[in-house]
Amino acid sequence: TVMAAPVTNDQSWFFALALGVSFLKCLLINAYHSTDFEVHRNWLALTHSLPAAQWYYEATSEWTLDYPPLFAWFEYGLSHIARFFDKEMLVVQNLNYASPATILFQRLSVIVADVVFFYAVKECCKCLREDKGKYLLGKPSFILTVLLLWNFGLIIVDHIHFQYNGFLFGVLLLSIARHFQNRHFEGALLFSILLNLKHIYLYIAPAYGIYLLRCFCFTQSNADGSLQWRSFSVVRLVTLGTIVLSTFSVSFGPFIALGQLPQIYKALMHIPFLSLCLLQPALFRIWHRPNGARGFLRCLVICALGSFMFGWHVHEKAILMAILPLSLLAVESREDARIFLILSITGHYSLFPLLFTTQELPIKILLLLLFTIFSLTSLKTLFRSGGALLNPLEATYLLGLIPLELICEFVYPLTVWQKTFPFLPLMLTSIYCALGVTYAFIRLYISLLTCSDSTKKIKTQ
Repeated sequence: TVMAAPVTNDQSWFFALALGVSFLKCLLINAYHSTDFEVHRNWLALTHSLPAAQWYYEATSEWTLDYPPLFAWFEYGLSHIARFFDKEMLVVQNLNYASPATILFQRLSVIVADVVFFYAVKECCKCLREDKGKYLLGKPSFILTVLLLWNFGLIIVDHIHFQYNGFLFGVLLLSIARHFQNRHFEGALLFSILLNLKHIYLYIAPAYGIYLLRCFCFTQSNADGSLQWRSFSVVRLVTLGTIVLSTFSVSFGPFIALGQLPQIYKALMHIPFLSLCLLQPALFRIWHRPNGARGFLRCLVICALGSFMFGWHVHEKAILMAILPLSLLAVESREDARIFLILSITGHYSLFPLLFTTQELPIKILLLLLFTIFSLTSLKTLFRSGGALLNPLEATYLLGLIPLELICEFVYPLTVWQKTFPFLPLMLTSIYCALGVTYAFIRLYISLLTCSDSTKKIKTQ
């Protein structure tokens, strides 16, 4: 068969996967959408109809603008295309406006913006070291492409629930890829842009800061891997600082000139900064034994997962900030593949309550099953020489999600407790998933603290 034939340099499978998932997204255009749909419609309206000086003050809708300025300009750009679909969606007073043309435009805007994500995934695949002549299903690049492009969480959060996470994660993954390719200035610029698109990525900023200071501003290490203080480059530090400050100046400058910085700060800071106490051992590790870009990526995942677990007012969708970058490690290391399976299956299942309508029930179950089956089989094939990826206890825990779903979705609604304790299914789901996420976090932390420099398997060119 075609799938079993040895792969040459032909990359047609990448475009086939990209087109396939785009077609699936188009099929979901008329699916349920959450209040986030109205949030972004309102932002389209206020950025189009009002001068920039009023963007962060406009409060006709309860969904006030609470993203950084670059995302506001992104909405402003989209609004000029939106007017060709339905001008009424751009009227601030038209609350909860959702005409067919409005739905079509907003859905298509997310699908088209995912082109950034596609490009980033392709760049990430270039960072993988893989044997030539391997069969397609045994290629890490093919497996990684499916794990990212067809990620269950991104599909339901962006293309059913409604958000622009694919576009944002595209910027993040492209930034990570640039660091693997030793193009650190580009990586820093992309992450600065990302922070000015959505401030939740501040959670992973410590990993970026420590890594760039240790592995880029200090140009050499001693033979034992320790820091060589004399190798510090002031020029590199100043250049990085200039890149970051320039990005923030372009983003926030006009609003600072209008005296609106306090209002923007008030709008943005409903999401807290992470507690550095929990992450200090991880940051300490990559400072003293950085282990290259691979160690940086592992620390980034720990920062994302730690902030998700221990922050307050953190949305369940933030679990994707750990799952997606971890995909890169999962196709390179057996232990990371094991952690990925536990975290992705548990984390993705924890997103089920986002889609609570009956018609979306078979969709979310089918998509999660397909993604899980592919993840299990492909990673098992990739690391088949070492036996089972999951031990019996881990496999039993994951199988426990099946009776949990049956109880929460089908059994409990028929009981007398449904009216008295309607929150119980959600509470059970949260507690059960928290066990798996915590277990994955601990194993990730152990792998970071115990890995050696010789474990690097991803090219750093």
